[in-house]
Amino acid sequence: MKIESRIFEIITAFFFLAAIVYTVLAQEPVGIAVLFLTGGLSLIIGTYFRFISRRLEQPRPEDNPEAEVSDGAGEVGFFSPGSYWPIGVAASAALCGVALAFWHVWLLVIGGVVLLLAVAGLVFEYHIRPAEH
Repeated sequence: MKIESRIFEIITAFFFLAAIVYTVLAQEPVGIAVLFLTGGLSLIIGTYFRFISRRLEQPRPEDNPEAEVSDGAGEVGFFSPGSYWPIGVAASAALCGVALAFWHVWLLVIGGVVLLLAVAGLVFEYHIRPAEH
């Protein structure tokens, strides 16, 4: 995680430097705001990676320059084979967008409820009740 945090810290410095140069040269408010906000977002990610790297009990094989390829062997994690819930989330978000565009409050309420149900389905898709283990 130290390498990743260093990469995002360099990106943060670049965007803040670019924002300062852009402020002096262009003085265009939207570009200035976008560059500063992009620097802030990369700062958030870099800070998160820095805190996570401090919490790790032992360094990952990627952080050890003396590591062998076999040190990283084993289970990587769980990856979903496929899901239909993102289609429901996208459709309900599109419904909310159409409802906002035409300002149909009743359609916005329906879209919001369907969006909450779709997001809940996506989040809890692989949740197993304790009794079913």
